[in-house]
Amino acid sequence: MLHFSRWKQIAIILACLAGLIGAIPNFFDKKQVVTWPFPFNKSVNLGLDLQGGAHFLLGMDTSVLKRDFVQSIAEEAQQKLRTAKLPAARPVARDGRVTVVITKPEDMDAALKELRTIAQPLQDAGLTGSSVLTVDVKREDGTTIALTPTEAGVVERETKGVGAAIETVRRRLDPDGTKEMTIVRQGRDRILVQIPGIDDPQRVQEVKDILRKTAKMTFHLVHPSITAEDAKTSRSPQGYRIFPSEERVQGDELLEERPLLSGEQLADAQPGFDQRTNEPLVSFRFNQAGARIFGRATQENVGRRFAIVLDNKVISAPVIREPILGGTGQISGSFTVESANQLAILLRSGALPAPLTIVEERTVGPSLGADSIRTGKIATMIGAVLVVAFMVFAYGLFGLFAVAAVAVNIAMVLAVMGWIGASMTLPGIAGILLTIGMAVDANVLIYERIREELRNKSTPINAIEKGFDRAFGTIVDANLTTLIAGLVMFWLGSGPVKGFAVTLSLGVITTVFTAFTVSRLLVSWWLGTQKSKRIEAPL
Repeated sequence: MLHFSRWKQIAIILACLAGLIGAIPNFFDKKQVVTWPFPFNKSVNLGLDLQGGAHFLLGMDTSVLKRDFVQSIAEEAQQKLRTAKLPAARPVARDGRVTVVITKPEDMDAALKELRTIAQPLQDAGLTGSSVLTVDVKREDGTTIALTPTEAGVVERETKGVGAAIETVRRRLDPDGTKEMTIVRQGRDRILVQIPGIDDPQRVQEVKDILRKTAKMTFHLVHPSITAEDAKTSRSPQGYRIFPSEERVQGDELLEERPLLSGEQLADAQPGFDQRTNEPLVSFRFNQAGARIFGRATQENVGRRFAIVLDNKVISAPVIREPILGGTGQISGSFTVESANQLAILLRSGALPAPLTIVEERTVGPSLGADSIRTGKIATMIGAVLVVAFMVFAYGLFGLFAVAAVAVNIAMVLAVMGWIGASMTLPGIAGILLTIGMAVDANVLIYERIREELRNKSTPINAIEKGFDRAFGTIVDANLTTLIAGLVMFWLGSGPVKGFAVTLSLGVITTVFTAFTVSRLLVSWWLGTQKSKRIEAPL
């Protein structure tokens, strides 16, 4: 129907105004825009190809993942045998496998059955669809069982490790999710990181420091009587190990090798200030399970020191003055405001499963991006002028209505991209141009339908109404397939491909909206001015 109720007209006008207002900040300097009130303080971020930035290719030390895999097999084997009450020597992890010596030969079959439950089946990616095991469990002799990670198990561990590292890096570098950086996997053990807008050498160095830190945090009890210096001259007691200190004046510490807690039990970490000394510190909070373990440990060890270890270095070793039952604590030391904030981010984001090394580092200059933006603007203006000329020449007044709808369409795309923090890439500019073409194409279909109805001797009002109604299905079907393609590109693509997918997908949605609301509303208003005249469709 060409009739619009008052509330529908108001809703359409407000939507158009929101799009136009949201697009305004994109025509001003970004540093100036951020000081404006909402919704004027959001503009489209420029991608790496348009404004330059930092490019890092990271390599993961997969040998650490394999070593941890073997160690976890040893711990699980010991737990399985202890639960089944099968006497055996402590499993030994060595040379990439685990060996277990069963004390009683008659328990060998039961031990084999129990240990084979460690070998989880994986679905084979081949055509057969058969399953493969993560651990190969074999009997070596009358008393020894060997557990060896299979190639499939190692690959699965590496895949999960790289996936976890990508999410950890993303949380560290973009905790708010607004910087639109590219973090994707490349090959078996590489991660590509592209951060737009970084050209300050100091900021680049900060990013490199964040990427290099594993941020594996653990909590250990300090030996009550023997110091690290004493242990160096003789031998460390069983179950204890010497850890170096982050603060050299503090000296090394002799700690229990097995940690009380790990950073995995941390629920939150925030920077703050000591109320007595006003020095920066980091406060942390455990989850429910961690708080229970921490409370029990501090209750049983009042007067004893416990150490907070980050990446195998002691950063603090305070004395437990009283039980800490609230599940919270503080890390103090020689922190600056920046280092305290950085440590809090690292702890919140979690530890990397293995260390990352920077294999390749590049700084992309913005000069090419500036040229691309300038040529993109020229191409957009030329395209817009040609579209306006064609539509006015071909459809007269209705062509102007279509041009107005296309202008609102592009404004909405820019506004939404700014609000959601999406990045504009060079292919994204191509997506904007394609959106203009699709928006015009939708109006052309409608107007040609109207002409067809006029040729069939329909009245102008009926022809206009039927033209909009009958073109609706065709336009929705055509744009729906394009939207599906855009969403697939956004889901599977990265970098410039994702940038194109964003503008394309948003353009499809706004095109359907403007073609059947804005254009239709303008035509409805025009018809309202023709009541006292003989109506003739200006086509």
